[in-house]
Amino acid sequence: MTEATSATPAPDALAGVLADAPFVRLVATDDGDAVAAAGLLARALRTLGTPFQVRVSRDPLPDAGDDAVAVSIGADRGPHAISGLGRPASTDAFAIARALGADPDPVVALAGVVAAGSVPGTDGSGDALEAAERSDRVHRRPGVALPTADLADGLAASTLARTPYSGDPEAARAALADLGLPADLDDDAHRRLASLVAVDVADAEGASERAASAVERALRPYATAGDAALFETVGGYADVLDALAREAPGTGVALALADDPSGALRTAALDAWRTHGLAAHRALDGATTGRYDGCFVARVDLAEDGEGEDGDAARNAAAVLPTIARLARDFRSPEPVAVAVDEAAGRLAVAATEPLGLGDACRSAAGEVGGDGWGSTDRGGIAVGAADESEATDGDITSALAALREAL
Repeated sequence: MTEATSATPAPDALAGVLADAPFVRLVATDDGDAVAAAGLLARALRTLGTPFQVRVSRDPLPDAGDDAVAVSIGADRGPHAISGLGRPASTDAFAIARALGADPDPVVALAGVVAAGSVPGTDGSGDALEAAERSDRVHRRPGVALPTADLADGLAASTLARTPYSGDPEAARAALADLGLPADLDDDAHRRLASLVAVDVADAEGASERAASAVERALRPYATAGDAALFETVGGYADVLDALAREAPGTGVALALADDPSGALRTAALDAWRTHGLAAHRALDGATTGRYDGCFVARVDLAEDGEGEDGDAARNAAAVLPTIARLARDFRSPEPVAVAVDEAAGRLAVAATEPLGLGDACRSAAGEVGGDGWGSTDRGGIAVGAADESEATDGDITSALAALREAL
């Protein structure tokens, strides 16, 4: 199966299909942009009274069945798709929801935009930003994009940046104490915080040249406002959605779907985000790294890092490896491709700075070693071993990595 098998229709065309559908199945890739887009579409369908189903998959294969309409989100698969290629899937989902006569949540759309690596107001998200600003839902300010008001908690778990205190709440508290910020942060305090993070990202041991520019999407955030504000910033919301897409997809879908999320749902979302972010940073701290021609490899052991908490190496690797690969790509890799490998789990994840056909490369490499490969143009993964993925061998994933490097 190749990455692109259909042409993505214009929003109005897909809206027309959905308006007449008796039942809709939405299948989203496991990333924050696709989950946000699925939530926007599902809310619009709920407004229409159209039954729907939403699920998250690392490699969506839409199966409509009977008279249902299936829509893949984040991948160009099947007759109806919002590919996310060229611009965030959330921007198209926002336009489709409006075309269906719904009033889509612009903050959810903007969170999807940031999760896609874009900036609110660009890549087709101008309408969503205008709607959010017109309703006083967001405003731009200095500082850092975090989901929580607890700065140490946010800085330690955030995957929008990679600092010396990432993964370590106590170290983050110490860094903040040295900064001497007031209890109530004004613009000057936010600027000092942003300067601290920007400098610490760029000066961190092992930081790549790309790190200084990669951290920019975490700075000067759009703060959320009003009693209904779920997280402190749009970027923080994006970070939570991206973590949930792999760590707890059911919670992520529930969050994107909820018109008025409960306190319990918010707490569950933050708990999963915190667990995910801390695990990713700690694993990268202990990684053994190597540089090859065009490729940076970080070898990690998530079973060891999570011992006493989960112990399921395959599950941990499936959830966290893609985030480790992205962090390595953005903040550590001097090469355009970064690979995170967990030999004990028999898995790897790969991320690239630009579209390189990684999904097809992963499928090809996995096929050479009898494994399973998946992905899109700029990210992907491989799993090898037994069907339950608990008996993978070092040699299998090492061979898969060699085949992947050859395919790239």
